[in-house]
Formats: sequence, C-alpha cells, structure tokens
Amino acid sequence: MTVENIREKLYELAETDYKEFNKKLLPGVENIIGIRLPAMRSLAKETAKGDFRSYLDEAREKITLDSMHEEIMMQGLVIGYAKMDREERKARLDEFVPKIQNWAVCDSCVTGYKFMEKEPEYWFDYLRGYRNSKEEFELRFMIVSMMSHFVDEEHIDEILEICENTRHEGYYTKMGAAWALQVCYVKFPEKTRALLKHNEMDDFTHNKAIQKIRESYRVSKEEKEELNRLKRK
Repeated sequence: MTVENIREKLYELAETDYKEFNKKLLPGVENIIGIRLPAMRSLAKETAKGDFRSYLDEAREKITLDSMHEEIMMQGLVIGYAKMDREERKARLDEFVPKIQNWAVCDSCVTGYKFMEKEPEYWFDYLRGYRNSKEEFELRFMIVSMMSHFVDEEHIDEILEICENTRHEGYYTKMGAAWALQVCYVKFPEKTRALLKHNEMDDFTHNKAIQKIRESYRVSKEEKEELNRLKRK
C-alpha cells in the first residue's frame, strides 16, 4: 500500500464524534481525522502483511510533523507489526521516533512493541540511547517503552534510576515517569518505595507518582496511607 492508499482508508474509518472526543484528549493537536485505536491497529496489521517496506520507505519522506495525527501513528504501528530483523526495525524507529509529538502516538505504538521482549538486551540498550535527548516525547518514548516491556528483575534498578534522573520540563515526560513508577511499584514495591522515600525528582513528578500508585487497585489501603505521607508540600 502507498501512503495515499492508507490515507484514503483512514478517512473511510473516520468518525466525527470520535474526532471531537479525541481533540479533547489531545490539546493543541489539530490534524485529527478521528479513528478508534482498534480500527487503526487492524489497518496497520493488514499493511504489515503486505509490501510494508514500500509503504515505510514512502512514509519516511511523506509523513512529516505536519501530517495527520493518525498517519503518524500508522507509521509507528506498522513498524511494530511488520516482520523484519532488528537492524531494519532500529532504522525504521530512528525515522519514526522524532515524529512523535503527543502522548497518544507514543503510547499507542510502544505498548504494542512486543518485539522488544524477544531480544531484551538489544532493545533495552537501544532505549538507553535516548537518555540524553532534549526532546519531551523522545524521553517519553524511552520511559514508556521500558515501563511496558522491561519491568523485571534484570532492569528494575536501572528503570528506577532513569525515572529519578531524567530531567525535562515537559509535562508528558514527567507524567511518563510517574506512570512508570506506578508500574514499578506494583511489581517491585519495596524498591520503588525506597526510591520515593529518598530521591532527587522534582516535586511534580514525585507527587504524581504517588498519586498514580494510590489510584491502583493493586495497592493496599495501608500502603496508600503510608505513601500519602511521603507527598511533598
């Protein structure tokens, strides 16, 4: 399929009501068609089964920061579903990640990147490469990817360290770190609680992490009360 073919199919899937709903979730994002994520995933899987390389080669140049929200997301979804070796996928991600400009594109794509779990050493190292990025959504891409695929014994300490030491004023970077700490707490409560007791995070990220942990149904009432005492004024 070509980029134009995909665009036509996307407009066929558009829902006016959902477009307005989506705009409320994505403040500042104007180029929205209005398509539900399951329909996006279905189209991406269909594209990945065909001549996805021709599509991605064309998308490299034709899908830009000014493209429709769903077109950018489609590029990222196809990269996740298509069958390719890790070096090609890395190159495709290098092309895509700088185009991420909102949380929905980031999270909808990376939470489905199951290929990272099949070669964890390679992909965790790839994600480390974004540690020094100055871009809000490149940092969120790194953090949410780690949260989605690497919260395990081998990686928990480094993920906690990254959440603590990532410095960026962007709201979505901070919220990504807070969300990741919630997931870390559910799986590794003692390690995460120790971090929350003593850390160098900014107050917003620290307090948001505690808030999100306290919202979890998997955390006891007693733990929530203890965590509430760790909030900063």
